[in-house]
Amino acid sequence: LFRIEQDPENVEPGTAYPISDLELASRLSFFLWSSIPDDPLLDVAANGQLKDSVVLEKQVRRMLADSRSRALVSNFAGQWLYLRNMATVAPDLGEFPEFDENLREALQRETELFFESMLREDHSVVDLLDADYTFLNERLARHYGIPNVYGNHLRRVTLDNEQRRGLLGKGSILTATSYANRTSPVLRGKWILENILGTPPPPPPADVPELKEATRDGKPITMRQRMEEHRVNPACASCHARMDPLGFALENFDAIGRWRATEAGLPIDASGVLPDGTQFEGASGLREVLLSRRQDFVRTVTEKLLTYALGRGTEYYDAPAIRSIMREAAPSDYRWSSLIMGIVKSTPFQMRRSEEP
Repeated sequence: LFRIEQDPENVEPGTAYPISDLELASRLSFFLWSSIPDDPLLDVAANGQLKDSVVLEKQVRRMLADSRSRALVSNFAGQWLYLRNMATVAPDLGEFPEFDENLREALQRETELFFESMLREDHSVVDLLDADYTFLNERLARHYGIPNVYGNHLRRVTLDNEQRRGLLGKGSILTATSYANRTSPVLRGKWILENILGTPPPPPPADVPELKEATRDGKPITMRQRMEEHRVNPACASCHARMDPLGFALENFDAIGRWRATEAGLPIDASGVLPDGTQFEGASGLREVLLSRRQDFVRTVTEKLLTYALGRGTEYYDAPAIRSIMREAAPSDYRWSSLIMGIVKSTPFQMRRSEEP
């Protein structure tokens, strides 16, 4: 779907101007529903009432309660959390013969239902990192090694241990950030930098060497050992010093998201040290590090959500609005409704910058 917005004739190029009520209704419906406005929204817009703060807030809450807001799950979460990639991931069936379409579907639905529950129950966005529940059916529970879950229907299950808590334990993300036949600490670390911490690394140099073979002197070696060359190569070291520790913390999860204690018969070292000296151990330790940097995560979610709402990337002049959205949402502990309301009321959402000649 394309939404076309045209500049008024009397607006100078490069000038910011307020959009009309009808344009605001269109932005709002495409943001929350990925569809055109319905009659109640059009009625208040046609009467010039939509920009009234009370009316606008009432419409946003109505739209979020509507089933059409599930578009935020399939489209926003689908992009941000790489859920759309699950349709095309192709694990090596020689390495992972148990991967089938039922598992693929369950992995994707688990994360979709998890995200939707956060939205519907109006959790703090920070709960995405540390929630103690997920959605499982018998097939996925067996994959995760979780007992006493039966049937094909995915249902809410409280987690007894920390391995699967929050986004870091979701098999869909772990699978989408792996290669067909092995894990990738680089892809996983890069995903965390981009989508959790909001500090994406620069593109890699053109002459990145291939990873060493999975053996050394005829003996198997771990992924951490294979990646040693990247960490000592000056062209690679600065970025890998940020990415690799994050990815290594998730090495207890294999390329299809199963828990493992060994790789090639060797114990897995899931410890990590960040460039600032912060040390952690495994997924649970990394989760604590991310929770200690919750402001970075909230800022990242806000930027991602604003980008999705506007249909364009954020620019330097959007920074004050992002800070304002976060500041207004802080008293509610950054609940989804507060962030969404802040975005809808923000200058970037209610204004448009005319095209340069």
